[in-house]
Amino acid sequence: MSLFIASLNSGSNGNCYYIGNKNEAILIDAGISCRTIERRLKEMGIPLNRIRAVFISHEHIDHIKGVETLSKKWELPVYVSADTLANSGLSLHQKSIRHFGDGDVIPVGGMNVHAFSKIHDAADPYSFFVTDGNINIGVFTDIGQCCENVTGWFSKCHAAFLEANYDETMLDEGPYPYHLKKRIAGGRGHLSNNIAHQLFTNHRAGWMSHLILAHLSNNNNEPDIVRELFNTDCRNVHVLVASRKEATPLIEITGNVSPVEERLTWKQTILQFDK
Repeated sequence: MSLFIASLNSGSNGNCYYIGNKNEAILIDAGISCRTIERRLKEMGIPLNRIRAVFISHEHIDHIKGVETLSKKWELPVYVSADTLANSGLSLHQKSIRHFGDGDVIPVGGMNVHAFSKIHDAADPYSFFVTDGNINIGVFTDIGQCCENVTGWFSKCHAAFLEANYDETMLDEGPYPYHLKKRIAGGRGHLSNNIAHQLFTNHRAGWMSHLILAHLSNNNNEPDIVRELFNTDCRNVHVLVASRKEATPLIEITGNVSPVEERLTWKQTILQFDK
């Protein structure tokens, strides 16, 4: 059995993450337009009717921009907490709304989606852990600090989307006003490269095979800085930096690929992405 993952877009200009098996899939957030989601799925050879639901992490515009159109056009249920919905300004058809709370497990076809609370400057923020019973995928973005929920769920993952939002030196020396720097790094904003790396180093499972670094700042980070940091001791984990401008390749997570086969597959994937 396998799960397939991709970042359709990642950054303050919009976030959308794909997780699915061969029959059904979900989107975590829809912060880019419906048209862009449709186009990028088509480019990967994925029919949009494979999507069974959209899960919303919190109400910031870079996570909800495309939700209304996507849900209405494709008649998709939207899983969103009551407080997030109340603070989002979204106008969703009542029949499409599905509420959840901390610790809830939502079945979607052959997958279960675990919702867990996190620390972020939003009304009621959540992250998600998706499993088919064999393969575990986590989405860890927009996190102010690594609470027990984050470290606990991260330690179970075969693959994860992990926020590495800012380089501490670039943020400190950059042009942002003090209040914005404090908002980003003050414990309710985003994870720095170093804190994300500590989470990865201290809490990754021995079976983790893939890490997609996500939600990089356009002004306070550089992909090369993140790659250099995480590649120093990634061991058998394949590290990819998600783009603000395009989707990653669709990555198959099997949990039981031999090291040689896995390296060859990943090399081919990187070549495809870098074209």
